[in-house]
Amino acid sequence: MSTAGTLSKEEKKALLKLLTYEKVNGKPIYYRNYKKVLKGELPPEAVMGSSGLQAYIIMLILEFLLKNLDKSKYTVLTNELGFLYKKGSWRNLDIAIFEKEKVKPYLMEDKLIPVAPKIVIEVDTKADLSRYGSVEEYAHEKTQDLLNAGVEKVIWIFTKTKKVMIAPRREKWVVQNWNEDFEVFEGIRLNIEELLKEEV
Repeated sequence: MSTAGTLSKEEKKALLKLLTYEKVNGKPIYYRNYKKVLKGELPPEAVMGSSGLQAYIIMLILEFLLKNLDKSKYTVLTNELGFLYKKGSWRNLDIAIFEKEKVKPYLMEDKLIPVAPKIVIEVDTKADLSRYGSVEEYAHEKTQDLLNAGVEKVIWIFTKTKKVMIAPRREKWVVQNWNEDFEVFEGIRLNIEELLKEEV
């Protein structure tokens, strides 16, 4: 690749494609600090990677779900799963709980998954928020998109403020401290602070 500041049109286009975090109505949302990559100040991996805390919380929640969910009925997917919810629009999901039979046909395909999960859990975001007023504005937009697409509940965990937002499709959204219990799914309750304490 050319040196910083001398990217050809094709190289810049390829790099922007790599740096696209999500796409909404055909418009890309890039990874945070993507402009530093375009300037050659950072490698792509530096903006695409998760923080240690983000990755750790995702791992703990995943372990918890795999222990508590009925695996004959549900499949849990992670690793920024791409969910294609309409033409020209896809979102990355940290953790998604699917009905096993609905998602099964797509698990062996190298494509974005076009069926809605029942539950989505997000831990922070790596999205560039320059076109949003705040992380909450971005989170609210993404949450509403997912609910409109058929997701039954979206849960956000914010590590900086230690808050949890629970957004069911047909009920009031709630924001609470992460030392309080909340229902993830069908009687399965979780407490982020307690989960972290158990593993320290």
